[in-house]
Amino acid sequence: QVRLVESGGGTVQAGGALRLSCVASGYSFSQYCMGWFRQSPGNPREGVAGISNDGSTRYADSVKGRFTISKDNAKNTLYLHMNSLKPEETAMYYCARSRFRWCQGSVRSEVEFGYWGQGTQVTVSS
Repeated sequence: QVRLVESGGGTVQAGGALRLSCVASGYSFSQYCMGWFRQSPGNPREGVAGISNDGSTRYADSVKGRFTISKDNAKNTLYLHMNSLKPEETAMYYCARSRFRWCQGSVRSEVEFGYWGQGTQVTVSS
């Protein structure tokens, strides 16, 4: 059974940094693409960053240069390092796994992803 558990959220001042983690279990972690998404109240869920099974990364334009997605296959863990956070980035952050091993890690839509964690809240105060 696929299980994704996020942690690392919290409250940070604008301009600050956080590192989110997502521990995966129940499948062969290295063989699937992973992604981070976020959702704030009243808004649709949006893709933030994705990483393919070969380590290639993709980012939403809004976070390029500030966020870094990475993974540790030995620890079955996905990370999202977030720097220079903005108040408008306050949201629930979710990690997700691709439906299939054949994947690209694109977070332009949720189509590629079929498994989700429960989310971790990030609040950026101004």
